[in-house]
Amino acid sequence: MTYNIKLYIATLLAFFAIDMVWLGVVAQPFYQSQIGWLLSPNPIWWAAILFYLLFLVGVEVFILLPGLKADSFKSTLLHAALFGAVTYATYDLTNLATVKDWPLIVTVVDMVWGTTVTVLISAIGFWAGKRLK
Repeated sequence: MTYNIKLYIATLLAFFAIDMVWLGVVAQPFYQSQIGWLLSPNPIWWAAILFYLLFLVGVEVFILLPGLKADSFKSTLLHAALFGAVTYATYDLTNLATVKDWPLIVTVVDMVWGTTVTVLISAIGFWAGKRLK
């Protein structure tokens, strides 16, 4: 159990650090220009934190633990790309289908980002998991 907690924390720290650079520096002007009218000046932090915590449970259970058990970096990254694409598509395609004037470019960029960040954190998690054993 300690191994799983350490793996979770290592991956969570990687995800938080990478996503904060993305959201705070790289993508902020993009999202502001595309969907600024929807952005809250005061985010609901508990919801954001809950997303990170739950998303990382999925990464650990569906990507990292099976990938580490199989000792397959390639399999880990392929599953990470699929998981990232599907999870971010759930949000983005639902918004595209239901939110008036939701920009297609936001859906595309966000899905690419979700896939990319999931692959990055899974690579870091795989590396961490190998060293934690």
